[in-house]
Amino acid sequence: MAERFDVVVVGAGPAGSAAALVAARSGLSVLLLERGPFPGAKNMFGGVVYCRILDTLVPNWWTEAPVQRWVTRRQTMVLADGQALTVDFRNQNWGSEPYNGATAYRAEFDAWLASKAEEAGATLVCSTTATGLLTSESGRVHGVRTDRPDGEVEASVVIACDGVNSFLAKEAGLYPNWSADHYTVGVKEVLALPSAAIEERCGLGGDEGMDIEILGGTGGVPGGGFFYTNRDTVAVGVVLSVAGLRDSGRRPEEIIADLKAHPAIAPLVRGGELVEFTAHTIPEAGLAGMPRTVGDGILVAGDAAHLCLAAGIWLEGVNFAIGSGAFAAETAVEAIRAGDTSARGLAGYRRRMANSFVLADHKKLRHAPHLILGERAQTRYPRLICQLAEQVFTITNPDPKLGVRRWARRAMRDSGVRLHELAKDAWTGWRSFG
Repeated sequence: MAERFDVVVVGAGPAGSAAALVAARSGLSVLLLERGPFPGAKNMFGGVVYCRILDTLVPNWWTEAPVQRWVTRRQTMVLADGQALTVDFRNQNWGSEPYNGATAYRAEFDAWLASKAEEAGATLVCSTTATGLLTSESGRVHGVRTDRPDGEVEASVVIACDGVNSFLAKEAGLYPNWSADHYTVGVKEVLALPSAAIEERCGLGGDEGMDIEILGGTGGVPGGGFFYTNRDTVAVGVVLSVAGLRDSGRRPEEIIADLKAHPAIAPLVRGGELVEFTAHTIPEAGLAGMPRTVGDGILVAGDAAHLCLAAGIWLEGVNFAIGSGAFAAETAVEAIRAGDTSARGLAGYRRRMANSFVLADHKKLRHAPHLILGERAQTRYPRLICQLAEQVFTITNPDPKLGVRRWARRAMRDSGVRLHELAKDAWTGWRSFG
């Protein structure tokens, strides 16, 4: 006979552990399945966690969460060949409670959050893959099959947090519009450096950290780059369009090598020893790529629900994962207590997300992925911005200064940007970010 739980959560990443924590605290019997040997063993991300959503789940989480550095310095950097223009913002308040963001290792952070779910009463089982769904003749989900002997597990609700290529959500028919254009691939190198060197190069002290988001520098492949500081390592990498990378004929490690050689990045990584190289598929299309998140007996959260924003200024995912996982669990508790775990009984999940930052941010920024990954934003605008800055800051004596209007016209001509294209993209950007 199959084991039975009120809720089975598949995947012990931030979404799954948050779901298991909330459901277990509500008194439900919860099974949390993880295919890796421990939570976080198979997970990769750039390196920054924005944890405001954790305030409601683990009060004073910052006193115990395994973070590397508290981010007190944020940069947005635009790169062209041999050129860089950077907006640099510091906030010392971010280095004290309740903190704004932190760099962390997923192997440590995910294991910590999963342990909170266990403390609440959830059963964590690792090295176990959910190979499929248990469904009735009507198609209602009532559990999962696993790769363990006699590994069927019955459940009133299954919460699929099994990652960006969610096989469970696909098996449930919740991915009607799958497309390779909805994905990027994130590739990261972790380089060992002494803490003192990191702090000196980045202008940091103590446990302060820096986060750089980069536009340009990807060799014409649509995407972007990043640089984050840990305690005694730095993470440098790129996020690349899957289709663009395929068409370029280049390998991601070649693009990272070029990024590390750029004069704006090279001084930060000089002498770093490679200790880790990882890659991960990222859902990039926002609302356009989001699957249905509710079915009969099943909810989808985190990366499996394509809840990720890479919108130039912001690169976020863990906070959406934690929020969606918590909302999925709240919905499951409500539905189980009401005795209705059909899609109709679970419809409160979408409402909870819509009334929170999870879907509100995705809705506001729904046009951003197309804008940021477009050819103009990727190649022509970085050249335009850097060339304009070069002209403004180049002293031309004995020739007189041309003035900003003439400098702008020259930069637009040299970068191939047309005025009507700039106006169109400016309007899209205003609608997204304004």
